[in-house]
Amino acid sequence: MTVTNVHKDHEARTMTITAEFDAPIEKVWRLWQDPRFLERWWGPPTYPATFVDHDLSPGGTVTYYMTGPEGEKHHGWWRVVTVDAPRGFTFEDGFADDSGEPNTEMPTMKVRVALMGTSAVGTQMVIETTFPSLEAMNQLAEMGMEEGMTAAMSQMDDLLLELVSD
Repeated sequence: MTVTNVHKDHEARTMTITAEFDAPIEKVWRLWQDPRFLERWWGPPTYPATFVDHDLSPGGTVTYYMTGPEGEKHHGWWRVVTVDAPRGFTFEDGFADDSGEPNTEMPTMKVRVALMGTSAVGTQMVIETTFPSLEAMNQLAEMGMEEGMTAAMSQMDDLLLELVSD
Protein backbone atom coordinates (compact mmCIF):
# COMPACT_ATOMS: atom_id res chain seq x y z
CA MET A 1 0.00 0.00 0.00
CA THR A 2 1.21 3.49 -0.84
CA VAL A 3 0.29 5.25 2.41
CA THR A 4 2.35 3.94 5.30
CA ASN A 5 1.28 6.30 8.07
CA VAL A 6 -1.26 9.00 8.95
CA HIS A 7 -0.47 11.06 12.04
CA LYS A 8 -2.80 13.68 13.49
CA ASP A 9 -1.38 16.17 15.99
CA HIS A 10 -4.30 18.10 17.46
CA GLU A 11 -2.01 20.42 19.44
CA ALA A 12 -0.13 21.47 16.32
CA ARG A 13 -3.33 21.26 14.18
CA THR A 14 -1.59 19.05 11.61
CA MET A 15 -2.28 15.89 9.70
CA THR A 16 0.79 14.23 8.22
CA ILE A 17 0.49 11.50 5.60
CA THR A 18 3.57 9.46 4.74
CA ALA A 19 3.76 7.33 1.61
CA GLU A 20 6.48 5.24 0.04
CA PHE A 21 7.02 4.48 -3.63
CA ASP A 22 9.26 2.12 -5.53
CA ALA A 23 10.17 4.87 -8.00
CA PRO A 24 12.79 7.60 -8.25
CA ILE A 25 12.03 11.02 -6.79
CA GLU A 26 11.83 12.65 -10.27
CA LYS A 27 8.99 10.31 -11.27
CA VAL A 28 7.03 10.98 -8.08
CA TRP A 29 7.52 14.72 -8.61
CA ARG A 30 6.08 14.38 -12.11
CA LEU A 31 2.77 13.21 -10.59
CA TRP A 32 2.49 16.70 -9.04
CA GLN A 33 4.10 18.67 -11.87
CA ASP A 34 2.07 17.32 -14.79
CA PRO A 35 -1.64 18.22 -14.50
CA ARG A 36 -2.66 15.26 -16.68
CA PHE A 37 -1.06 12.86 -14.19
CA LEU A 38 -2.37 14.88 -11.23
CA GLU A 39 -5.90 14.49 -12.60
CA ARG A 40 -5.52 10.73 -12.47
CA TRP A 41 -4.86 10.57 -8.75
CA TRP A 42 -5.96 13.81 -7.03
CA GLY A 43 -9.27 12.94 -5.45
CA PRO A 44 -10.75 9.60 -4.48
CA PRO A 45 -11.41 7.18 -7.37
CA THR A 46 -15.13 8.04 -7.44
CA TYR A 47 -14.36 11.80 -7.55
CA PRO A 48 -11.94 12.30 -10.49
CA ALA A 49 -10.28 15.70 -10.77
CA THR A 50 -10.06 18.09 -13.70
CA PHE A 51 -7.33 20.73 -13.46
CA VAL A 52 -8.28 24.00 -15.12
CA ASP A 53 -5.15 26.02 -14.25
CA HIS A 54 -1.84 24.54 -13.15
CA ASP A 55 0.98 27.01 -12.50
CA LEU A 56 3.34 25.16 -10.17
CA SER A 57 5.69 28.07 -9.60
CA PRO A 58 6.02 30.41 -6.59
CA GLY A 59 3.01 32.72 -6.63
CA GLY A 60 1.23 30.46 -9.14
CA THR A 61 -2.34 29.29 -8.91
CA VAL A 62 -3.79 25.84 -9.40
CA THR A 63 -7.55 25.47 -9.84
CA TYR A 64 -9.51 22.27 -10.23
CA TYR A 65 -12.79 20.55 -9.62
CA MET A 66 -13.67 17.00 -8.69
CA THR A 67 -16.74 15.41 -10.24
CA GLY A 68 -18.77 13.17 -7.95
CA PRO A 69 -20.68 10.01 -8.88
CA GLU A 70 -23.90 11.99 -9.43
CA GLY A 71 -22.17 14.60 -11.61
CA GLU A 72 -21.83 17.20 -8.85
CA LYS A 73 -18.70 19.36 -9.01
CA HIS A 74 -16.54 20.27 -6.00
CA HIS A 75 -14.10 23.10 -6.74
CA GLY A 76 -10.76 23.80 -5.12
CA TRP A 77 -7.68 25.97 -5.48
CA TRP A 78 -4.03 26.12 -4.47
CA ARG A 79 -1.82 29.17 -4.11
CA VAL A 80 1.75 27.99 -4.59
CA VAL A 81 4.15 29.50 -2.03
CA THR A 82 7.49 27.75 -2.62
CA VAL A 83 8.84 25.18 -5.07
CA ASP A 84 12.00 23.12 -4.69
CA ALA A 85 11.68 20.71 -7.62
CA PRO A 86 11.86 17.76 -7.41
CA ARG A 87 12.07 17.75 -3.59
CA GLY A 88 8.71 19.37 -2.92
CA PHE A 89 6.68 22.51 -2.57
CA THR A 90 4.32 24.36 -0.25
CA PHE A 91 0.92 25.78 -1.02
CA GLU A 92 -2.26 27.15 0.47
CA ASP A 93 -5.21 24.86 -0.20
CA GLY A 94 -8.81 25.93 -0.19
CA PHE A 95 -12.32 25.27 -1.38
CA ALA A 96 -13.97 27.28 -4.15
CA ASP A 97 -17.49 28.06 -5.27
CA ASP A 98 -18.96 26.98 -8.62
CA SER A 99 -17.27 29.90 -10.40
CA GLY A 100 -13.86 28.90 -8.99
CA GLU A 101 -13.66 31.79 -6.53
CA PRO A 102 -12.34 30.95 -3.03
CA ASN A 103 -15.10 29.91 -0.64
CA THR A 104 -14.37 32.01 2.45
CA GLU A 105 -16.86 29.99 4.52
CA MET A 106 -14.51 26.99 4.37
CA PRO A 107 -11.05 26.80 5.95
CA THR A 108 -7.81 27.36 4.06
CA MET A 109 -5.00 24.97 4.90
CA LYS A 110 -1.24 25.22 4.52
CA VAL A 111 0.30 22.16 2.85
CA ARG A 112 3.93 21.06 2.64
CA VAL A 113 4.87 18.25 0.25
CA ALA A 114 8.34 16.79 0.80
CA LEU A 115 9.92 14.12 -1.39
CA MET A 116 13.00 12.30 -0.17
CA GLY A 117 14.97 9.66 -2.00
CA THR A 118 15.54 6.45 -0.08
CA SER A 119 17.77 3.53 -0.96
CA ALA A 120 15.36 0.87 0.23
CA VAL A 121 12.10 2.20 -1.18
CA GLY A 122 12.87 4.74 -3.89
CA THR A 123 10.96 7.79 -2.65
CA GLN A 124 9.25 8.73 0.56
CA MET A 125 6.60 11.44 0.30
CA VAL A 126 5.38 13.36 3.32
CA ILE A 127 2.34 15.63 3.01
CA GLU A 128 1.81 17.80 6.07
CA THR A 129 -1.41 19.81 6.24
CA THR A 130 -1.70 22.57 8.84
CA PHE A 131 -5.21 23.69 9.70
CA PRO A 132 -6.11 27.24 10.82
CA SER A 133 -7.87 25.92 13.94
CA LEU A 134 -8.75 22.72 15.74
CA GLU A 135 -12.37 23.30 14.68
CA ALA A 136 -11.32 23.40 11.02
CA MET A 137 -9.26 20.24 11.48
CA ASN A 138 -12.25 18.45 13.00
CA GLN A 139 -14.62 19.77 10.31
CA LEU A 140 -12.45 18.40 7.51
CA ALA A 141 -11.92 15.13 9.36
CA GLU A 142 -15.70 14.74 9.55
CA MET A 143 -15.89 15.43 5.81
CA GLY A 144 -13.57 12.43 5.26
CA MET A 145 -10.31 14.18 4.39
CA GLU A 146 -8.07 11.39 5.70
CA GLU A 147 -9.98 8.66 3.91
CA GLY A 148 -10.21 10.73 0.74
CA MET A 149 -6.48 11.50 0.64
CA THR A 150 -5.56 7.89 1.39
CA ALA A 151 -7.85 6.63 -1.39
CA ALA A 152 -6.53 9.27 -3.79
CA MET A 153 -2.90 8.47 -3.08
CA SER A 154 -3.52 4.75 -3.53
CA GLN A 155 -3.87 5.51 -7.26
CA MET A 156 -0.29 6.77 -7.53
CA ASP A 157 1.44 3.38 -7.72
CA ASP A 158 -0.17 2.43 -11.04
CA LEU A 159 0.75 5.80 -12.53
CA LEU A 160 4.33 5.41 -11.38
CA LEU A 161 4.52 2.04 -13.13
CA GLU A 162 3.71 3.86 -16.37
CA LEU A 163 6.42 6.45 -15.70
CA VAL A 164 9.09 3.98 -14.63
CA SER A 165 8.83 2.30 -18.02
CA ASP A 166 9.52 5.68 -19.72
